[in-house]
Amino acid sequence: MKIKYFYQLLISHIGILILAFLILSLLFSQFVENYIFENKVEELNAYGEQVLSDVSSGLDGDERYLLYYSQMLNARNIRFFLFDSEGRVLFPEIQRQPLIQLTDEEWAQIEKGNKVSVRHDLKRFEQEVTLVALPHILGGELAGGIMLLAPISGAVNTISQLNQYLFYTIFISLAATILLSWILSKNLIKRITQLRKATSMISSGDYNVNIPNINLDEIDDLATDFNRMASRLKESNDEIDRLENRRRKFIADVSHELKTPLTTISGLVEGFKNDLIPENEKDRGLDLIDREAKRLIRLVNENLDYEKIRSNQIKLNKVSIHLHDMFELIEEQLFVLAREKGNKIIIDANEHDTVYADYDRITQILINIVKNSIQFTTGGNITLKARKTGKETVIEIEDTGIGIDTKEIESIWDRFYKADLSRTSSMFGEFGLGLSIVKKLVQLHDGNINVVSEKQKGTKFTIVFPNE
Repeated sequence: MKIKYFYQLLISHIGILILAFLILSLLFSQFVENYIFENKVEELNAYGEQVLSDVSSGLDGDERYLLYYSQMLNARNIRFFLFDSEGRVLFPEIQRQPLIQLTDEEWAQIEKGNKVSVRHDLKRFEQEVTLVALPHILGGELAGGIMLLAPISGAVNTISQLNQYLFYTIFISLAATILLSWILSKNLIKRITQLRKATSMISSGDYNVNIPNINLDEIDDLATDFNRMASRLKESNDEIDRLENRRRKFIADVSHELKTPLTTISGLVEGFKNDLIPENEKDRGLDLIDREAKRLIRLVNENLDYEKIRSNQIKLNKVSIHLHDMFELIEEQLFVLAREKGNKIIIDANEHDTVYADYDRITQILINIVKNSIQFTTGGNITLKARKTGKETVIEIEDTGIGIDTKEIESIWDRFYKADLSRTSSMFGEFGLGLSIVKKLVQLHDGNINVVSEKQKGTKFTIVFPNE
């Protein structure tokens, strides 16, 4: 059976409250009753001992003392009776009641010389009283005694009134408990409902969840953890979507890159088979087939290289490399390509400056970047600079080319990205893999790379490698 949280909270609060007040009421009533009656018994004992002490010369005593005590005690609503060893009342003289009103058990205690006290008597004296009887012993024998009576109707009324107030307190507390339980349960149910709705949103694939909380209690802690979980799930989902988009784009790009050379090769082969190509054009056709086949090989190799780098399957062999010699090697390898575009490669580096890196991989990094600069520069300069700081080696490659749009700078590191789609037929870096490989290789060296560019003013790549 399903029981709502409000009723669970209400039942528990009311049950605890009723139990607590019942125990408290019983203990408090008993305490007050004992306190009042004990005080009354002590008061009567004190008066009784004082009267016996003052009239000890004889049980009939001095009439003046007895009248004085009678008036004084009557003013306190206390009556007393002197009795002899037979239990006959000596003072005051009562015609109707010649014998003291004590039970056999009480009289037996008096004869033994013991005090008798009855805190609450209901029957013998036509009203509720507290009774105290004190023996008077002379020569080891009972000579008589005194009995004092004090009505306790006022004390009983006080106790009854206290019990009534306790009942009112219980009633008010129950009403307050119901109201408080209702407020607390509504608040908790509201927060739990928010968590349920958020859970439903996440289960349906909506991760834009934010549960408000004020860090009040454990439920707010749960809400904070839930928000953190939703945020991470959203990040993971966004990453999955991004990777899926990249996968689709990768497949589309690879298909596109493969389609052109394969179409060219297929067409030329078909022409050779059917003798559709003139004799004087066959050498040119064979050269085109060779060039397109090599282009396919480069595409496959660059993809394999990228995957190895991305999955950390390559091992770096770091050594100290003279940057001036490295720059001269790059200039020598790319001289022809730069000259075809009317560009000049300038070296600005100290002959003694070194970088701590893998020789083959830093060569790959620099060639890729310089090729990229040559492709986007016509009749300009590509400058290779180097400088050392206390803990780092900084390499800068700057060109005076067409530059890159600010919106596209972050995208140049993406696989197959081309800022200029017209360069797909270029002989170098036509697949858009070069810069993505460069960034991965720099990261493997524990370095970082950034680019600054302005349209029609040029581009500058800055690479920072940590020193040995």
